[in-house]
Amino acid sequence: MRSNSRALALVLLAALPVACSRSTPPAAAPAAPAAPAADTQGKKELELYRQLQQEKSYELAAPIGAEIVAKYPQSLAAKEVQETLADTTAKATALATRRRLERLWSYQSGKESGGTQNTASIYSGDSTETRVRLVLRRHSAWGQSVYLFGNGKGFECGKSCTVGVRFDEQPAKRMKAYLPETGEPALFISDDKAFLERLGSTQKIAIEVVEKGRGPRTLVFEVGGFESDKFPRLKKG
Repeated sequence: MRSNSRALALVLLAALPVACSRSTPPAAAPAAPAAPAADTQGKKELELYRQLQQEKSYELAAPIGAEIVAKYPQSLAAKEVQETLADTTAKATALATRRRLERLWSYQSGKESGGTQNTASIYSGDSTETRVRLVLRRHSAWGQSVYLFGNGKGFECGKSCTVGVRFDEQPAKRMKAYLPETGEPALFISDDKAFLERLGSTQKIAIEVVEKGRGPRTLVFEVGGFESDKFPRLKKG
């Protein structure tokens, strides 16, 4: 009996290393560390943002930069974008404003009354029914003119009068004006040269007038989008 028990114990002891070796899996090789999320988030958007900045397409770059910062605030992409986003947004706003102001102007060139004529015009910022046009005109026979053209009965002015003209935030300047002999609802500004010299560096012009049947009011023109090359000078004759 004792011999049988001893033999069984020897068999179990012999099998133990084998069982242990089968139950313990081999150690796996260590995996390569994954790239931190902050290193990869917004990477494609950042490449597009950089490209648009290089092309000076700030109006397209600004919203993409803002989206990167909003979606991936802790990312390296957001950190890079934040260094230039304020400047990019400011440039985008300036471009959008400039384009809006440029679209307010209308330019025409052609033959008129036996001569060549170039005009540039812009409407005042009133309602459609009461707005007035500011017209710049160069005619090969008549010369240069600056005048207001209304859609009502015209303007109050004797043989000559003065109107208050304010360039941006400067104090109003009194400028001589006169009515056309032909009777159109227009008011000509005598010193057209001084007016045009100030126009190129002005964003907004306010002109104080008295309209027939309406009384006094101030006409405001957002002139900041004026493009002088579209209103060229002409040779007289």
